[in-house]
Amino acid sequence: MNSWFTIKVKYTKQLEDGRLKRVTEPYLVDAISFTDAEARIYEEVGTNIKGEFLITGISKTDYADIFYYEDADDWYKCKLTYVSVDADSGKEKKVSNNFLVTASSVKEAYERIKESLSEMTVTFEIPSIMLSPIVEVLPYNPDLDVEISRRPMEEHEAEAEEEVEDEETGVVSEQESTSDVEEDEELDEVESTFEDETEEEDK
Repeated sequence: MNSWFTIKVKYTKQLEDGRLKRVTEPYLVDAISFTDAEARIYEEVGTNIKGEFLITGISKTDYADIFYYEDADDWYKCKLTYVSVDADSGKEKKVSNNFLVTASSVKEAYERIKESLSEMTVTFEIPSIMLSPIVEVLPYNPDLDVEISRRPMEEHEAEAEEEVEDEETGVVSEQESTSDVEEDEELDEVESTFEDETEEEDK
């Protein structure tokens, strides 16, 4: 089962007035693992960005569903809440889910979420809607699987996918990619490949 990953990409962008500016933009990618998400970014985004770019972060992101409308480019994050009843205890539990929808305004995003979820059998509320910084959503692409030679992960590759939860910041980091591990098998631990190189670049 695939999951959504938010990937931050830093690169030099040419603005409308011709000026060049260093920016960091988030992309939402449908993938089966951190390594898979990274490969998709290099394949799909790398061809559209001129010059070098740096992946500064990858984090798993939970969205219950995503609704795309062709007449809008902005993505809005909509939080939906409803009450669920536990079948065993009979106790009520408040459940929250996040959705993404393209729209031209908060009002339109609200209307489109209501329309898209009109068949839900429970009564729900939409307590918040906000403009998301996500610039593009990259859904599952079966053709790309062939391009990046998808295959079952080996044991050492699976280990490289383990997430490390920081108790203080809650930041999820990933171990180095499999290729780096193979180059130096004597390493007991691998550092995250998604560390921001901002200070070095500013120099």
